[in-house]
Amino acid sequence: MPTVTLPPKENALFKRILRCYEHKQYRNGLKFCKQILSNPKFAEHGETLAMKGLTLNCLGKKEEAYELVRRGLRNDLKSHVCWHVYGLLQRSDKKYDEAIKCYRNALKWDKDNLQILRDLSLLQIQMRDLEGYRETRYQLLQLRPAQRASWIGYAIAYHLLEDYEMAAKIIEEFRKTQQTSPDKVDYEYSELLLYQNQVLREAGLLKEALEHLTTYEKQICDKLAVEETRGELLLNLRRFEESADVYRRLQERNPENWSYYRGLEKALKPATTEERLKIYEEAWVKYPKGLVPRRLPLNFLSGEKFRECLDKYLRMNFSKGCPPVFTTLKPLYQDKDKVAIIEELVVGYETSLNSCRMFNPNDDGKEEPPTTLLWVQYFLAQHYDQIGQQTLALEYINAAIESTPTLIELFLVKAKIYKHAGNIREAARWMDEAQALDTADRFINSKCAKYLLKAGLVKEAEEMCSKFTREGASAVENLNEMQCMWFQTECALAYKSMKKYGDALKKCHEIERHFVEITDDQFDFHTYCMRKMTLRSYVDLLKLEDVLRMHPFYYKAASTAIQIYLNLHDNPLIDDSKELQADTGNLSDKELKKLRNKQRRAQKKAQLEEEKKNAEKEKQLKNQKKKKEDDDEEIGGPKEELIPEKLAKVENPLDEAVKFLNPLKNLVKNKIETHLLAFEIYFRKEKFLLMLQSVKRASAIDPDHPWLHQCLVRFFKRVSEAKDLAEAVRTVLKQEISRLFGDSNAKSFNQAFLSKHSDSIPHRLAAAKSMYYLDPSTQKKALELATALDESLNSRSIQICTEVLESLHDGSLGDATETAESYRAECHKIYKYTLAFMPPGYEENMKIAVNGDICTETEELANDM
Repeated sequence: MPTVTLPPKENALFKRILRCYEHKQYRNGLKFCKQILSNPKFAEHGETLAMKGLTLNCLGKKEEAYELVRRGLRNDLKSHVCWHVYGLLQRSDKKYDEAIKCYRNALKWDKDNLQILRDLSLLQIQMRDLEGYRETRYQLLQLRPAQRASWIGYAIAYHLLEDYEMAAKIIEEFRKTQQTSPDKVDYEYSELLLYQNQVLREAGLLKEALEHLTTYEKQICDKLAVEETRGELLLNLRRFEESADVYRRLQERNPENWSYYRGLEKALKPATTEERLKIYEEAWVKYPKGLVPRRLPLNFLSGEKFRECLDKYLRMNFSKGCPPVFTTLKPLYQDKDKVAIIEELVVGYETSLNSCRMFNPNDDGKEEPPTTLLWVQYFLAQHYDQIGQQTLALEYINAAIESTPTLIELFLVKAKIYKHAGNIREAARWMDEAQALDTADRFINSKCAKYLLKAGLVKEAEEMCSKFTREGASAVENLNEMQCMWFQTECALAYKSMKKYGDALKKCHEIERHFVEITDDQFDFHTYCMRKMTLRSYVDLLKLEDVLRMHPFYYKAASTAIQIYLNLHDNPLIDDSKELQADTGNLSDKELKKLRNKQRRAQKKAQLEEEKKNAEKEKQLKNQKKKKEDDDEEIGGPKEELIPEKLAKVENPLDEAVKFLNPLKNLVKNKIETHLLAFEIYFRKEKFLLMLQSVKRASAIDPDHPWLHQCLVRFFKRVSEAKDLAEAVRTVLKQEISRLFGDSNAKSFNQAFLSKHSDSIPHRLAAAKSMYYLDPSTQKKALELATALDESLNSRSIQICTEVLESLHDGSLGDATETAESYRAECHKIYKYTLAFMPPGYEENMKIAVNGDICTETEELANDM
């Protein structure tokens, strides 16, 4: 159907529709649409129908909107407006690929339409179609060469395509057009210069970048960025003396910045430890109160010199009362000799302060205040906790609490000690004590909520968080709204440990949605950053978005979801109605009647609770709806509600697991767990080549990993048992297996692994599980292997011992109830505070009082049992 040209009156109305859409006056826009469409001559006018549909979409009437826009498009296939509107509709539904197709069709009928070209370029950069983006930006530059955004967009296109020299030339050409006085402070011009300098550096044009920085230094507002960039450029150009001067100036500006000392070290290139130390000794004189210049030498010093510098550093911190001192020294704990010196020094301080209130009895200095002893005890508690001596750690922290029962930091450390000792319930109780001392502190509130979740006390954690969430909405909904992912990941793990898989999956899917939202949110910045000239931040944002799902929050949520889906595949949840039919088949009529009455009462009670919940939900929905109407913004399609029961009873759990796995395979390749989770999925799907790919990638990271060993053994056995494999697949598998295993069979491969790692508990456990998997008659030997607790064995920890105990219970080592009990008792002797190793009935004896009623001390109970 040909394009219908509207007469002047209707054309004026159509322009008013466009204005109403731009100003979000949707109701008025619909009135003008009605005026045009009520005329029989224009009842099927394509562009008006399309605009009516677009307006209705903004009011949430999606189905009606699509119907009208498609009808309008059918009536006028050659209209760029109809295609453009259809593209906008697809864009609102996040169907970016479809929207791009619509914009390209629109450009066929109006190739120089600026608005369509702009919209197309936004979608291209969103989808990272960089070649297409460059072409579109070039068209925009040709059409509007006077506009700043045209030049900047074109330069960014080349920058993202890594053609840095071309990007630098375009920026330079544009910069020449800017009439800016050298003395005038112009923030946007300053940002342009800094961005140009960044492009020059990335192009490897270091001399040109330094000259550029020197030439335009006065016009750049960010003086700190200028100095830092200059120091880095001089260093890379091997102009070390000048670079050293720059870093000394930066140190004067901020003597607590670690990177400036590192830069100075690189510039001065000290040949010996003495020369390296001299750099810091000069800083001690210049900045006598500086802590960083005293801390950094501890990384490379050793022996007596280390002791001497550490002594000065610790005394400064303890006298001032510096709580984070242990955290700053924590990286040194990888060196056993340094740990011994730290312990010797600090224990010496504690003894001396107790006797004469000085760090050393031979000191001629003044006496220390009582708080110094407190901070020494605080440090020692963390020190002994770090090296796994929780009993000593508790002694020191209890002494500190006794002397100062109002210091919150002490309760935080006591909670942490219990957490590391494996008693999260007691840890949560002490964290609650800390929170009670300062209810207005959001950090402690969050920390307490986290510990409560780790202890499986989800409701209590929600109540704790509700102190800082919005009134009138439930804490959980508000935290989801605020994308509070630490809470949701901990919730997911708590529900998983409680076997509430539906609730756990709901949290994982909520986190997945947050990452989708964050990806979508970048859309607004494509125009904003060009307008505000925050170009360096914009390029950083795009690079961040490309690797967004590498974030630990996503990794934790995805791996949790995958593990749950694997569990649901192995042990599907039984439908309640089927289970009930099976149970009632053997009942008499009287028993059946009694059961039905009981079910009716339970159903009525559940119905009343549901009605109450629905009433509250309706109230919240009304408030949300009102808020949305007030905002009067464009809204996308409604999100599908996440129902725990539905999520837990998904038809194909492995397909759902793959959805979470794919981003990890692309972005978190360096973690062995990614490939091992992939193997677990493909093992169940019987995808042999993908299994092979997973174990090969994992082997490249850590060929001796215990979990990988189990995967290899299972893979070996499954391949040997497979009968209906294609010949080409069998050939590939045979070649690769001979590379992975050599000529050995699965049993001898497992034996070789055990011989190589016979002194490591995690490896012994993996070998024992594999031994039982290959031959159940070897159970006795496998149990002996897994349950050894000799001090001579490596990697003995609460975590691995708990894993062994779980293996004894879950059947991966066969029926081992008696062995499990004796193993638990042995572990309890070694780790007396750990909940997992407590005797049966311990939970009943220990009254957990999160509301503040202090119960019998865990250490007393642990000692008694």
